[in-house]
Formats: sequence, structure tokens, C-alpha cells
Amino acid sequence: MQTALDNVVALLDLEAIEVNIFRGRSPDDDRQRIFGGQVAGQALVAAARTVERGAVHSLHAYFLRAGDPKAPVLYDVDRIRDGRSFTTRRVVAIQHGRAIFQLAASFHMAEEGFEHLEPMPEVPDPETLESRAERLKAANPDRPHPDRMMALDIRYVTTSPLDRSGPLPPTQRVWMRANGILGDDPVLHTCLLTYASDMTLLDTTLAPHGTSAAHPGVMLASLDHAMWFHGPFRADEWLLYDQHTPAASGARGLATGRVFTRDGRLVASVVQEGLIRPIG
Repeated sequence: MQTALDNVVALLDLEAIEVNIFRGRSPDDDRQRIFGGQVAGQALVAAARTVERGAVHSLHAYFLRAGDPKAPVLYDVDRIRDGRSFTTRRVVAIQHGRAIFQLAASFHMAEEGFEHLEPMPEVPDPETLESRAERLKAANPDRPHPDRMMALDIRYVTTSPLDRSGPLPPTQRVWMRANGILGDDPVLHTCLLTYASDMTLLDTTLAPHGTSAAHPGVMLASLDHAMWFHGPFRADEWLLYDQHTPAASGARGLATGRVFTRDGRLVASVVQEGLIRPIG
């Protein structure tokens, strides 16, 4: 599992090829399109590489075209503003001469101010739950699973998408953490959480309809993604991802997420809309 995590971390270690321009690669795992969390994580890395002060506090992104996993991705960073308290970057991911993704990220110098946090919902401890990797291996012991599935230890508190057989409440909760040890760079932990935040959120929008991305007859694709970071955390320690879907219409589903540390601190909020198109 540490090897799978190290491979994902290596994907986030972009190559600098010119001032404000970076190159990222994709794993060779026979996907038809690049995993959206990978592009978002890499774009955030590119933005952070051009910032000297402050920590990322928010990002807003649009997925514009499906990414080609066989071709490298160029990340072009625009240094929008360097202020005393806030720094803003815009990143465009380019393949085959066209933009496939764009991200705006804001960085903030640490300040004292008002504080309040929503409480974490009561849930079982992660040690009492079966990991998704264990379930996948048990179901397909001879099938190689991509690093993105093995690099994160994800444990469903609510019904797993694999087990949906009818309409469910509009909520999905999972414990998750990196499946190994990470270094101490806070940017790495933020980028890895950005990577992970795209893995289960959109599937939440299908829970009220009793189906999932694992079932035939539905097409899922991320359209936009936003995150706000409220405090420090480690992505290699348990985080509760509390997800909710308030609405779906017009072949689009909206989902929100709250990320808590195990001791109950709210450290990130997430919103995503995606395509959830019935097919067949």
C-alpha cells in the first residue's frame, strides 16, 4: 500500500519546464480519461510552486474536457495577485493545444480572528469497518487495481455504492486516509486531500436513486469543484468525509462535503456538481 501511495505522491511532483509552466503525467492504468482528482491535485501543486507565503485556503475549479491519460498535461500558472495577506493564482491545464481544466486558488497568511466549527456527526470508529481495498481484493483477487484505489484507505460508514439496491438517504459518509506515511509538507497533505475529495463525492448524488457509478446505466463526470480549508490536518491520519446531496436536476447532481479530523475538528468544506446522465 505504501508503494501505491508513493506512486500517487510521485504524480503530484510536477516537472518545471519553464517559468510558471509545469508538466504532469498520468499512471499507466488503462483508463479512458484522467481521474479528475489527479488533475485538480496537480493544478494545486503547480499553483503552490509559485507562492512563497501563506497556505491555500480555497480553490475553485472547472473540468472542461476529458483528459487523455496517454499524453502529459501542461499546467500554465498565471500569477494574478501577490498581496500582503492573500495571494491568488489561476492555473489552466492544457492537452493537445486545448484547455481541459482550470483552477483558481487563493493562499492566505495565518491570522487570528473569530472561530467556530460545526460538530462532527457521531459515527463508528474506522477500525470497526472493512476497507474498500479489502473488498475489492476479495471480489477480484487476481485483478490488478490502480494505485488511486490502493493509495487511500477508504471505509464506508453508510452503505457502500457496491451494495446499493434501492433508494437511500441523501447522505454518504466515509473514513479515509493515505494508505501509508507522508512527509511533513502541508502542501502535500492539502493536495492529496484535494485528490481524494473527488473519489466519492459525486457518487453521493446517486444514493437517493438507488444506483451508483459501479452499476451500468449511468454516466458520471465532474463539472466543477470547490474547496475551503479551515485548519491544519494530516492526510495520513483518519479523516471523516461527511457528504450530502441537496439536489439533482437536468442530468446534473450537486453534492457537498465536510471533512473532519478524528478528534472532531472541521478542516475542509467541499462542493461539487457533476453530470449524472442515465444511459441505455
